[in-house]
Amino acid sequence: MTVPIIIDFEASGFGQGSYPIEVGFSGRHGEGWCSLIRPEDDWTHWDLDAARLHGIAREILIERGNTALFVAEQLNFFLGGRTVYTDGWGQDYVWMARLFDSAQITPKFKLIDLFEIIEDDQLPNWDATKDQIMKELCVARHRASSDARVLQLTWLRTYDEAKKQAV
Repeated sequence: MTVPIIIDFEASGFGQGSYPIEVGFSGRHGEGWCSLIRPEDDWTHWDLDAARLHGIAREILIERGNTALFVAEQLNFFLGGRTVYTDGWGQDYVWMARLFDSAQITPKFKLIDLFEIIEDDQLPNWDATKDQIMKELCVARHRASSDARVLQLTWLRTYDEAKKQAV
């Protein structure tokens, strides 16, 4: 079994005009990486509900965020040649594409839906396991790197439990 690399994007909101504001991943050995993303000049959509959920103000992104080019280059450096999984493929793919389009470079990794590697016998315990892991890690905010780590640990724990039950 290979531990999946999990990536998560947080965004300015949902729907037309939204853009990535943070990206983070949890690597095969649990190592994490995360970056705020400074909005491009034409990235103007801002949803106050999303901002409250993430606890990130637009002003913080402008002040502390990295450029789209820097973030895209870092993702390629760390993830190049690998398959990376997300639980929100439809939205995360759009936000990743917007990031890389703005950076004018191509992703060097493959983004796949996490549910392609979740087996049926993992599903019955998925939500309860995820909730338990969030409590264990004391995850209080909805942020990219912590969300990625929670998903990775949920996959690992439910995979191990399913394999034990199959024996």
